[in-house]
Amino acid sequence: MCGLCGELRFDGVAPDRGALDRMCAALVARGPDDGGSWREGAVALGHQRLSIIDLTAQARQPMRDEALGLTLVFNGTIYNYLSLRAELLERGYVFFSESDSEVILKAYHAWGLEALSRLDGMFAFALWDSNARRLVLARDRFGIKPLYFSQDARRFRFASSLPALLAGGGLSGALDSTALQFQFTLHGSVPAPWTILRDARKLLPASVLVIEENGRAREQVYWRLDARRPEEGEPEEEERIAAVRKALDAAVRSHRAAADVPVGVLLSGGLDSSLLVALLAAQGEREIRTFSIGFADQPEESGNEFLYSDLVARHFGARHRRYLMSDRDLLEHLPQVFSAMSEPMFSQDNVAFYLLAREVRQEVKVALSGQGADEVFGGYYWYPRILAEDERLPMAERVARHYFDRSYADYLDLFSAEFRAQSQRDMVTPFIQKGLEAPGADTFADQVLRLDATTLIVDDPVKRIDNMTMAHGLEARVPFLDRTLVETAMRLDPLFRLRENGKYPLKKIARALLPAGIIDRPKGYFPTPVLKYLRGGALEYVRDLLESSACRARGLYNREKMARMLSAPMSDFTPLEGNSLWHLAALEGWLEAHDL
Repeated sequence: MCGLCGELRFDGVAPDRGALDRMCAALVARGPDDGGSWREGAVALGHQRLSIIDLTAQARQPMRDEALGLTLVFNGTIYNYLSLRAELLERGYVFFSESDSEVILKAYHAWGLEALSRLDGMFAFALWDSNARRLVLARDRFGIKPLYFSQDARRFRFASSLPALLAGGGLSGALDSTALQFQFTLHGSVPAPWTILRDARKLLPASVLVIEENGRAREQVYWRLDARRPEEGEPEEEERIAAVRKALDAAVRSHRAAADVPVGVLLSGGLDSSLLVALLAAQGEREIRTFSIGFADQPEESGNEFLYSDLVARHFGARHRRYLMSDRDLLEHLPQVFSAMSEPMFSQDNVAFYLLAREVRQEVKVALSGQGADEVFGGYYWYPRILAEDERLPMAERVARHYFDRSYADYLDLFSAEFRAQSQRDMVTPFIQKGLEAPGADTFADQVLRLDATTLIVDDPVKRIDNMTMAHGLEARVPFLDRTLVETAMRLDPLFRLRENGKYPLKKIARALLPAGIIDRPKGYFPTPVLKYLRGGALEYVRDLLESSACRARGLYNREKMARMLSAPMSDFTPLEGNSLWHLAALEGWLEAHDL
């Protein structure tokens, strides 16, 4: 929902209106329904609106409360806004809209930064406090909504996307060598605060950044995920399953209810999205709208899972739409997909979500998605492999053996001598080790699942679902990343979650709701095999990118290594089955799409 941007000057010069307009223009796809800007002295705020809650003009942004001296630009949804509103009304606050945006304003006035701990939802916002002369920026606990920024001695700028920040001007466009390591080690993920660009950063999830008018700044984390069991021990299995069911029911209900427009479901046919449909039906939803996408098969892999999504749709009488895309349609849209990425991403699923969102947006503005269930409930096949590693090894090395795309040496081998010289040491392994060692987890398994749910998930797949849906003004909601549900899951023994090849609590819940064929099927992934098994038109597309004059002039890659990869395009797959050649092409495609 929405796109936001702004500028705070430290040098006595008025904010750059042209830069603000350019940033807003770059965010129109995120908020196509309305747009506006606001300025007071050294600060200017811009907003592009996707109208979901309170469709009236009273909910427009930037939202100014003159009586409180507060102005807000906000992206996301606060799922508990009605209960917060009721509490604030009891405290004497008067509302001029029915929106969740105004609840943030009043909550901040009532509780200050402590208000963040009361907000349940996905959000990124910037709030200007005219009385304190300070700018407050915050991001939700799981980084579902993005927030990028840049700062120098003269000004601070921020935006919902990196391309919007670039549109404002003033960035060099130089690549960050540390971010490149993350990019090619963690499947295209660059964790906050880094971004792929050296002079741009992103706000950490679950954190708030306060910047005074004189440029003084402080950042703090307002929430940490506890992955420890109660001292009295875990309850019986039935009680544990009941607790997950209660939290999941509440998450689905709140994610569905917080909208004044119809809500659909992105139905892959897997357990997670199918369970969302089942719970909506159990809660009495009369007309469930579901949407699926598929692609052409490859000899090695099917291109769709319609067999399963059709089964779920029929079982619940959903109003189902499915879209079969040709390889030609997929390849023709790749330039738009790269343009829609806030940062380069490697997953082949990006184009699937992009094309699905394009179709879904014709019918609904909001859709529920199953993202997050695998990370929270242990659904990936690599978790047991990591946990089976020799306990005498450093924790990060155990993770690296089954999760990293390539070693540090192999990473260096992809790049030219010039770029290798910028990477003097391995930055990824110490980062992972530090994340695993953070206090608040009982066992190594707890540490691994917590790191995935709070850090690694943020830039893939959470960023993927945000970027690809918001490219069409479609808001995707992720009930499996509801704060209460995640906290409930993290109090369970991870080995309990990992039973039956993972997601045991969800499977137990599903057995009373879903056909067995959905629960017991082999785990699938969003299939776009044409970008995994590179041949024909897909290989030519990759070759054209990597042999282009722009790629050669950039001098980023080791040309000899690239030539060998192009001669054998399916010879180099990562431990998680990504095609290394596609990784090179995806970064190049993003750089060209954004003229970098």
